[in-house]
Amino acid sequence: MAQVFDRSSNALARASLVLTGLIVIALGVALDQLQRSPWVTKQGQRPDQPVPFSHKHHVEGLGLQCQYCHTSVEKSAYAGIPPTKTCINCHSQIWTNAQLLEPVRQSWATGESIQWIRVHDLPDYVYFNHEIHVNKGIGCASCHGRVDQMPLMYQESTLQMEWCLNCHRNPAVNLRPTSEIYNMAWEGPSSQKPVWCTATVNTNGTNVPTAQGVSCVTKDPNDNNPQLAQMEKPNAGPIVNDGVAATPGASVGTTSSDMPVVALPASYQKFTSQMDLGKYLTAQYHIRTANELSSCEVCHR
Repeated sequence: MAQVFDRSSNALARASLVLTGLIVIALGVALDQLQRSPWVTKQGQRPDQPVPFSHKHHVEGLGLQCQYCHTSVEKSAYAGIPPTKTCINCHSQIWTNAQLLEPVRQSWATGESIQWIRVHDLPDYVYFNHEIHVNKGIGCASCHGRVDQMPLMYQESTLQMEWCLNCHRNPAVNLRPTSEIYNMAWEGPSSQKPVWCTATVNTNGTNVPTAQGVSCVTKDPNDNNPQLAQMEKPNAGPIVNDGVAATPGASVGTTSSDMPVVALPASYQKFTSQMDLGKYLTAQYHIRTANELSSCEVCHR
């Protein structure tokens, strides 16, 4: 019986299997890079808006705070898009005839909202709450980038699941004092620029709300600082009008109990790295563990 296959068929079969495997691997790598590319994530893209609003001009140039336009960022899941009235508060007085602002004037005259294009647009199945992030020490720049340096707003990060999980698995790298939430230039502590923090308490010794639970300064509180010294001065009892201490129960002058006192503990901790500060804030802000933060129900409701 004649041989059906040539002797080279075995070599061809092996080569075809290897080639098929290489094609599958290359296709997988290509698809993986595609779904991470700006074409899919829209990272770095600047959509055409009805009005070319410049965050750099308004934030860095004019000094507007984020909350002036995004009024619900501290108390709602959504930061909120400002209504036309917010724009008119200023532009009824300045740039009143600028062609650039014609859509704003038209919206104000007709009552129809400006059709802004959302830059950071998460899928409908993802639940993100601005309130909890802001009040737990995540700054605006951590997600949105240096908005104060953006003439036109664009998406700084990928907003993909792995990007969220990287933070949820180790939130300490991004945590900051709540007093620095809106500070776009915040870089965290370093050996050259340390930060001192302490847990704040009320005058009656009870803890304050979590959002104000930590007080941090960038100057050594042990250095001669009259302001901190005054804030940390303990309740010394009644004081007469000329500043001389009176005996307890004295009815002359005013007492220190009549004046609001901010009690700051004298013990500050010095931090020279973001990781050390982040671990400290994780405990102070009562942030859940990495396993709990990485569970599916945190983002998918």
